[in-house]
Amino acid sequence: MGQEIAHSEFGRQDYEHFSERLREETELLHEWLAGGRLDHETFCAGYEMEGWLLDDAYKPAPQNEAFLKNMDDPLVVAELARFNFELNGKARQFDADIFSKIHNELLNTLQRCEKHANELGLKTIAIGTLPTAVIDDFVLSNMSSLQRYKALNEQVLKMRRGEPIHLQITGHESLNFKHPDVMLEAATTSFQIHLQMPLSRAGRFYNASKIISAPLVALSANSPYLFGRDLWDETRIPVFEQSVPVGYSDLTKRVSFGIRYAHESLMEIFDANLARYPILLPHVMDSVPEQMSHLRLHNGTIWRWNRPLIGFDKNNAPHFRLEQRCVPAGPSVKDAVANMAFYYGLVTQMAMTETAPETQLKFEIARNNFYQCARLGLDANLTWLRGRAVNVRQLILDELLPLAEEGLRQLGVEQQEIQNWLGIIAERVTNKQNGAYWQRKWVAGHGHDPRRLLKAYRERQLENDPVHGWDFN
Repeated sequence: MGQEIAHSEFGRQDYEHFSERLREETELLHEWLAGGRLDHETFCAGYEMEGWLLDDAYKPAPQNEAFLKNMDDPLVVAELARFNFELNGKARQFDADIFSKIHNELLNTLQRCEKHANELGLKTIAIGTLPTAVIDDFVLSNMSSLQRYKALNEQVLKMRRGEPIHLQITGHESLNFKHPDVMLEAATTSFQIHLQMPLSRAGRFYNASKIISAPLVALSANSPYLFGRDLWDETRIPVFEQSVPVGYSDLTKRVSFGIRYAHESLMEIFDANLARYPILLPHVMDSVPEQMSHLRLHNGTIWRWNRPLIGFDKNNAPHFRLEQRCVPAGPSVKDAVANMAFYYGLVTQMAMTETAPETQLKFEIARNNFYQCARLGLDANLTWLRGRAVNVRQLILDELLPLAEEGLRQLGVEQQEIQNWLGIIAERVTNKQNGAYWQRKWVAGHGHDPRRLLKAYRERQLENDPVHGWDFN
């Protein structure tokens, strides 16, 4: 969905031509995979972080056009709503101090975002859901001006035959209402972690990434409040799944955990894209099949929480990579980088073990674990490998952190770097203080005042101390 399109109106021929191009590119990807064209060995890290623009009342400020013009940075771009933006990190191969480098890059970019926002009388914040947002913020007049967003809204409503979108969430409290368009998607902001991995193990990495999404979302949860209600620890999950509701079964939902593991190859996911998912944006492009333009655009309209991608390096060599989408933005840059380190180390170790973890955990149980952790965070109890009942905190501390440490060693990360970043995870889980916990405890002590909550949160975010040490003053 990062690709811009020329217009938002489509006819029958657009769908036919797009379908032809999509089928051609999918067949070509099969040929590349069979012929050894895809990159075989490289490990590479990357990320995207979404953020909010705020006014003096700490409410969403729909001014991203002026902000982006001020930034003048191709790696900082528009998102669906005019009060959101996205920044992209540089792809990096793993080395001894990779996470310190990523930390410095991300911190520098966010500090520049804050500086340029301040020049417009605005503030920035990174958080999963914004406590001060109200339903009236999510109207079409606040949609970014890019054609792809206009087209997305029109096509979703067309497929729904004009039926409004129904948001229904039950957590600590309940939320139940109908909305006329897809703008609710903008209520969720993420920290998306990218991993390019060896082709021979790509299916194993995909399956391992699904399995560990549960503990990952539990330890990173940062989205308890939406529209004045206390919902899930990671409320982003149900909001995003319900805000682009095209398809009424697990086979055709555009946002989901999926329906099974990969059996042999990530190619199975692209085959499923072709066979199961109706074309949402039939924008036909003047490009050669080798650019995979239509395959990539179609894949970009299917938001799996673990999404395989086709990418190209600086020499135009194609590769598979994974996009882990379950982590929210915030609370601090150090927290975000620690989440990356935990994910990379754990997914690598689990994907490279002799016994595949997916043979020890049914897919349906992995999926249930994910939603349990999104709802309850670090209070969740799971069914883990070989049918063991475990508390997610004890699982992370006793088993998963040592596995993540070993995985990072395999990736060539030095021991001090490993201890630094995984130490943040250990402290957070020991204290049981992720972003969701801190927000709720602050509210318990100060009352439900979203503006003051965000002010206190942002002050601590700007100091860049990990959330496990945040006070409640």
